[in-house]
Amino acid sequence: MLLNCYQIEFMEAGCDEAGRGCLAGPVVAAAVILPKDFYLDGLNDSKQLSHKQRDELRPIIEEKALAWAVAMVDHEEIDKINILNASFLAMHRALDQLLLRPEYLVIDGNRFKPYQNIKHSCIVKGDGKYLNIAAASILAKTHRDEYMSNLDLAYPQYEWKKNKGYPTIAHRKAVIALGASPYHRKTFNVSSPQLTIKF
Repeated sequence: MLLNCYQIEFMEAGCDEAGRGCLAGPVVAAAVILPKDFYLDGLNDSKQLSHKQRDELRPIIEEKALAWAVAMVDHEEIDKINILNASFLAMHRALDQLLLRPEYLVIDGNRFKPYQNIKHSCIVKGDGKYLNIAAASILAKTHRDEYMSNLDLAYPQYEWKKNKGYPTIAHRKAVIALGASPYHRKTFNVSSPQLTIKF
């Protein structure tokens, strides 16, 4: 069972990101502050949920949260500052947009760049341990999936509606055969069993 918060005495924001391992598109982060008595049946790490389950949970989280925000760092910024720093920046941008100022942050993963003067804890696999991080994981994932599905309308050859920019076999083959789109990350390698190329 997921816990409601890490530091119960503080107004706490959970943060997570989606899209770090993708070949194309942005990295997207979310920050969520939940009420202290919050419970939502089925809320879990977004990776443990189906597409349908995530889409059903998203509007409930957005309605019931005390505050939430989603932000992105695009593929060009990722190429300039690297994906780790881009993930931190996306989280900072999401925190910047919160209508309430959190007193404590819980971050999914094992590293984070401190945000302003707010104390934080990094929680490995936190999206499977704390409701606010799980909620952030769902918002980050669903907003990013929606963004990539919209890009797919202009670039259907890469099948982003299906793979969301992740390095599936079909996606890698398309890049090798057709070349990179304007939304591919130029600093990411594309490999196949026969060939490795760099944008």
